[in-house]
Amino acid sequence: MYEYRFKVVQSGTYWYHSHSGFQEQLGVYGALIIDPKEPEPFSYDRDYVVFLSDWTDESPARVLAKLKKRSDYYNRGRRTLGDFINDVADNGWSDTVSERWAWAKMNMSPTDLADISGATYTYLLNGQAPDGNWTGLFQPGERIRLRLINGSAMSYFDFRIPGLKLTVVAADGQNVEPVQVDEVRLAVAETLDVIVEPDGSQDAYTLFAQSMDRSGFARGTLAVRDGLQATVPKPDPRPELSMEDMGHGDHSAHGQAAAPAQSDDPHAGHGDMNHGAMNQSGMNGQMDHAAMGHGTSSGGMQAHPASETDNPLVDMQTMMPVPKLDDPGIGLRDNGRRVLTYADLHSTFADPDGREPTRTIELHLTGHMERFAWSFDGIPFADAEPIRLKYGERVRFVLVNDTMMHHPIHLHGLWSDLEDEHGNFQVRKHTIDMPPGSKRSYRVTAGALGRWAYHCHMLMHMDLGMFREVRVEE
Repeated sequence: MYEYRFKVVQSGTYWYHSHSGFQEQLGVYGALIIDPKEPEPFSYDRDYVVFLSDWTDESPARVLAKLKKRSDYYNRGRRTLGDFINDVADNGWSDTVSERWAWAKMNMSPTDLADISGATYTYLLNGQAPDGNWTGLFQPGERIRLRLINGSAMSYFDFRIPGLKLTVVAADGQNVEPVQVDEVRLAVAETLDVIVEPDGSQDAYTLFAQSMDRSGFARGTLAVRDGLQATVPKPDPRPELSMEDMGHGDHSAHGQAAAPAQSDDPHAGHGDMNHGAMNQSGMNGQMDHAAMGHGTSSGGMQAHPASETDNPLVDMQTMMPVPKLDDPGIGLRDNGRRVLTYADLHSTFADPDGREPTRTIELHLTGHMERFAWSFDGIPFADAEPIRLKYGERVRFVLVNDTMMHHPIHLHGLWSDLEDEHGNFQVRKHTIDMPPGSKRSYRVTAGALGRWAYHCHMLMHMDLGMFREVRVEE
């Protein structure tokens, strides 16, 4: 038995979990709610935790062994011969073959949205499977605070309550300027506090959280009495990644510049934008330039660390990454509902530090899809040096997602102050979601001495090497 004593210096909605082996996947987690000293800037009559998670009856070690042998083992939505025939009928032989070949060169499938799916997962809400129907009671006219927590091991959730608006008032435990939306996406480890106001027009509302790949959902109910339930929506159609999502179009969503992601095949047909051309020895000066925080080559394309060159753990790089802060994300664009984006989140306070960072640390999120290998800068944790920060300094972290998967990046012990596209402070968080082909920056104040974990919060990505140690030293 161990006893820990520490000062509580913050309030809000958080959660805790084991960091030992796969215990997090086995259910060693829970909500951690800290009430504030001062009254909050919003009012509510009831307060419920809505804890979302994923459960498999398989051994997590067996799940990982399957993924190492075949990374798309749990993808039951792979395209078939019938899909090929239909595409030929719609688009012609040449275009269809060209499109299939482009995906093959990237070692990717447009249906590859989640490493683990509802093929083995049951999605839970407050520990209840969908047929368990967890229920929270309310009286018409009450304002209800829902503390949404994504405590899953490997699943992103898209949450909504048909018939009710969600007023977002906090993110990762920190108050934000209220914003009203219909739907929110929660990356693994993120929390969002929302206020809902049932007006009495319905006796029951469904809390609906579908997985990003639409292979299943968690659900519960808000009701005026036990035993009621509302209609449970069918999951949305399974989305497919496009070449724009992968960065192979002229423009990505919402008018942002494209973020071409390139195969590691130097003869992949992308001209001077391929992996081989960008990593010739003549680029070394630009690599140093990137390390200083500028991050682009003289041609305007993203430079990459030398450690990614000819690396068997890296099968893809992005050449023109963009922040994508106002992009709802794959499967949520133009769905008829207003979806929360990072661009909507603004802390209720100014930059808590106020200083400009004195240096920049750029890290690339790297992986190899077929080998199911994950790392920073192509270097897994076992081979990586710690990131050293001086106590009290203000540092800018720049993350570049070179992979075609989402990665929620979490830094223990220190806050991450997300910047907008122009370098202005926007919102304080503890987990930063990194969509495919994205580049995002945030400021960190090294205000806590010690050794801190810094990792992707996808449990198996972390376990396989997308993990670093951050040391804050005198």
